[in-house]
Amino acid sequence: MWNLARAAWSLGRARRLPLSDPLHPRFHERVLSLVKHRGLSTLATLPNEGVISPELLGKQVLPPDRVIGHYEDLVTRVTNFHNEDKGFMILAGDVFDVPIRKDIVHKVVRWQLAKRQQGTHSTKTISEVSGTGRKPYNQKGTGRARHGTLRGPQFRGGATMHGPKPRSHAIKLQKKVRRLGLKIALSARIGEGKLVVFEDLEVPSHKTKNIVNYVSQMENTKKVLLVDGGPIDDNLKFATRNLHYVNVLPSIGLNVYSILQHDTLVMTQDAVNRIVERMHTPINR
Repeated sequence: MWNLARAAWSLGRARRLPLSDPLHPRFHERVLSLVKHRGLSTLATLPNEGVISPELLGKQVLPPDRVIGHYEDLVTRVTNFHNEDKGFMILAGDVFDVPIRKDIVHKVVRWQLAKRQQGTHSTKTISEVSGTGRKPYNQKGTGRARHGTLRGPQFRGGATMHGPKPRSHAIKLQKKVRRLGLKIALSARIGEGKLVVFEDLEVPSHKTKNIVNYVSQMENTKKVLLVDGGPIDDNLKFATRNLHYVNVLPSIGLNVYSILQHDTLVMTQDAVNRIVERMHTPINR
């Protein structure tokens, strides 16, 4: 019906016809002609099927709902490395089911990368360059250009003008925006079916082959991020440190950039509880 209304509007503008009246004799003829020639796909009422009601023509067409998250609590299965059923867990909807905002994720990632940049690059000014301070030759009488030092930027081995100096590249970002970015990243992963909840991350030994076998059993997984609630177990740390596609983090270190770098996120129940508690903690201003 929106296409039909658009055709009627364009027809009325071009022909100046009183199309507000659906009983106009040329209304159906001209509108259906426009629909046919402009390729507008719509469900129109033909003249022999009756007159289109004014109520239908006057309806306002609203855009589709773009909100993805509904802040509803989610129920997910709890398992382990052996894919055994360990029950179910309820995930807080205000943390794991929020609307996806790509602009917020972009801001948080930009803030993270800028903050971690070292900023230790440095160049030497004319006062820091090693060299004599003597005037190379007389000011006048030589026919050459006048110079007062050989440490100037125009000389080989001289200073650098307007070069970089050590500084912080960090930018400011509100705490609530950072927190929202983490919620969006978690919601995106669980919406893709790429967030798995484990009972724990205990492994029998420090052998790397154990982790390789566990990861190979996961479908469509190239990089895995394992998140534990507390300190990382030594066996897990030793078993994963030689695998470039498996990384381990404590819950306090979970961040948006790390989530985006891995296609599968594995969290323990303790890690989920700590993240929810962290998201529900009031922001200190």
